Amino acid sequence: MSTSQRVVIVGAGIVGANLADELVSRGWTNITVVEQGPLNMPGGSTSHAPGLVFQTNSSKTMTQLAQYTVQKLLSLEKDGQSCFNQVGGLEVATTPERMQELKRKQGWAFSWGIETRLVSPEECVQMYPLLNKEKVLGGLHIASDGLALAARAVQLLIERTKKAGVQYIDLTPVTAIEKENGHVTGVTTPQGSIPADIVVCCAGFWGVEVGAMAGLSVALLPLAHQYAKTAPIDALKRRKNPANGATLPILRHQDQDLYYREHGDRYGIGYYGHRPMPVNAGSLGLTPKNVTEKNMPSRQEFTPQDFDPAWKESQDLLPVMKDVTIDDGFNGIFSFTPDGGPLVGESPTLDGFFVAEAVWVTHSAGVARAVAQQLSGERSEIDMSECDISRFDEVQLAPEYVKETGQQNFVEVYDIIHPLAPKQSPRNLRVTPFYQRQQELGAYFLESRAWERPHWYEANEALVKDLPLEWQPVDRDEWSSRYYSPIAAVEAWKTRTGVALYDMTPLRRLEVSGPGAIDILQRVCTSDICKEVGTVTYTLLLNEFGYIRSDAIVARLDETTFQVGVFSPDSLPYLTIEARRLSERSPARWSQVRDVTGGTCSLGVWGPLSRDVISQISSEDFSDKAFGHHRVKRAFLSGIPVTAIRLSHVGELGWELYTTADNGQRLWDALWKAGQEHGIIAAGRAALNALRLEAGNLDWGTDMTSEHTPIEADLGHLVTRGKQGFVGQSALEKHASRSISKRIRTIVVDDAQSVILGKEPVFYQGRPVGYVTSAAFGYTIGKPIAYSYLPFRIEECDAVEVEYFGKRITATVGPTSLLGGQVRRKSPRAVAPAPELRARL
Repeated sequence: MSTSQRVVIVGAGIVGANLADELVSRGWTNITVVEQGPLNMPGGSTSHAPGLVFQTNSSKTMTQLAQYTVQKLLSLEKDGQSCFNQVGGLEVATTPERMQELKRKQGWAFSWGIETRLVSPEECVQMYPLLNKEKVLGGLHIASDGLALAARAVQLLIERTKKAGVQYIDLTPVTAIEKENGHVTGVTTPQGSIPADIVVCCAGFWGVEVGAMAGLSVALLPLAHQYAKTAPIDALKRRKNPANGATLPILRHQDQDLYYREHGDRYGIGYYGHRPMPVNAGSLGLTPKNVTEKNMPSRQEFTPQDFDPAWKESQDLLPVMKDVTIDDGFNGIFSFTPDGGPLVGESPTLDGFFVAEAVWVTHSAGVARAVAQQLSGERSEIDMSECDISRFDEVQLAPEYVKETGQQNFVEVYDIIHPLAPKQSPRNLRVTPFYQRQQELGAYFLESRAWERPHWYEANEALVKDLPLEWQPVDRDEWSSRYYSPIAAVEAWKTRTGVALYDMTPLRRLEVSGPGAIDILQRVCTSDICKEVGTVTYTLLLNEFGYIRSDAIVARLDETTFQVGVFSPDSLPYLTIEARRLSERSPARWSQVRDVTGGTCSLGVWGPLSRDVISQISSEDFSDKAFGHHRVKRAFLSGIPVTAIRLSHVGELGWELYTTADNGQRLWDALWKAGQEHGIIAAGRAALNALRLEAGNLDWGTDMTSEHTPIEADLGHLVTRGKQGFVGQSALEKHASRSISKRIRTIVVDDAQSVILGKEPVFYQGRPVGYVTSAAFGYTIGKPIAYSYLPFRIEECDAVEVEYFGKRITATVGPTSLLGGQVRRKSPRAVAPAPELRARL
């Protein structure tokens, strides 16, 4: 986008002010910031935020956003004082479970490049003398954490950007978003219209209202969070802190949902343990002209009864509070989302309208930079897909869903969350046509994107006793045993040696049709899509910088119709926009992009006996000669119309079968009946994840993201040699001409017992060199396996270590696929699991 375009930023809080600054630094010259409150104290979340910045997070994206925010705030200074007080952070454990969690958190810190140190109870008290040593089992110290002086940072940013020509208009609410022909044209205020080519909503918890003006559902819930200040404390007076300042590390007591910071000679106490208190931002009215520290829209009346448990616990953890009282308190409004992440990006329905919402001070400058990079045509160093405004499906945008899940996220903000833990509620929002049959088989469901997904089936438990010795699952530790069953071993075994049914319905399916369909797909895909009808192409979608945007499975159903399986949430708006733009340039080459996921269903029929099952109920020829790999055809199975694609995520013979939702249960029943003589079973995602890792198949969003090129992800073969004109082509050619520093590798754990789950750091010769992207126990080879991007110099068979809860586990770098053709089976009786491969690993 041209830096001379007119930009209007809605909101002058920590995000809006940072965005103006980031744009100015990139040469943008026509920026207006509209703020409904007074500039000196706008009255949103920034105005009351306590400013604690703990950088380490289970999310690499959130950690990196926080790291940049710290750097930016440290660089903002006036009169020798920066806007970040780097006192460090100390997280204490008062339960054995929390101590284990701190070990896991240190693993994330190693993975994401943050220096941390696990400390003993004695060291905790040494660096924080006011602690009750009897309560503390240990802690995690992060020296680079600290306190953001958010309000001061905003004022310095406003001052700096004003000098660069940014216009600030305060005491002016935005009442409408103006648009024409699908593009934003400005904003309406009580004083008149402000024209704009780009509008960025940084309105904080008012973002729902502003988004609605643009026709955009913003999945954000404002919630009040308790914060209190004590009366002066003698022990803090003796520390001689600066006014409202701190010298002790910021402190988190997550076992009781508490955090602490010094305010000069007082303590500030934040509490997440109270009942959720949702707020309707639209009911707050206009921001007053005179906002003060105790009179602002984001500051709700304190409810002492909700704070009572926090006060008792605080006096126990920090005994210096026993002789003082609470001097001041309020319930401050913050933004929460269904998954806890920010909402960032361009509206999928209104060009030029962007949002940067649900952003806490901790991540503010990082998010602002990412938005500025997007507007300026720069590549973001940070993968922002988990923050993308388009990541939620339509059912997840319902106000009821946002309200319930946002409150749940508030309750769980300091909880120890297992990576497989599903939402407890709401459930059963999206079920596939096979749901009744799955229930009858005792499916254990986990939830993802509001879909109910079987992870294993209790009906297969009886087969555990039949497992050959080589396939027996190992005993697991308590953590990796959660949301797991040894039944997954049975389901993997039967898939490798017999046949199994997998419900693949939740994977997104688009139908791209019309005379311009081939033009769109040729433009966005790295592979040549211009092939004969009946061809299936596994391909990549890149961004303009040559990094992976998504992967896709493109099946050509006829001359102008394609079924496209996509794996990133923004693929639908991306392809829709491409289709619209092509139609505008060439009306005769129109095309339509539709999401057909909800109206269709899919079964994976995989395993060496899959052809035997399908052939029993179809007169079509499913032989290798008539139906080769990566081919698609329409057929009838027991009279049911299906689209059959020959491919498998597990490295075995098999097909994905698609039909309309009304025919789904009939299709299941027909396959189930035909498969009885072949020992067919239903299998879940626990087995699927293990099998696809063994086969060398990557998952988008974990094993490949916008941080990776096709070469680094070992997917260069998905780029058709000599193809011209696809998105990212020229950038990719530059990547190919340079030596790469990292590549994805398969890691096999040596001891066959330590089942890692993902995000653990990987060490080589004692130094952290990468992290686990995804992992599972590989039932075929009898050992845990994982993927990780490692330095290019690390070769197959090299020894590495994976840190799991503070313990270093030895592992070996293996080949991309662990199958090597050695586990193809002709009958369920042929069960020996690749002994040559086992011996080599």
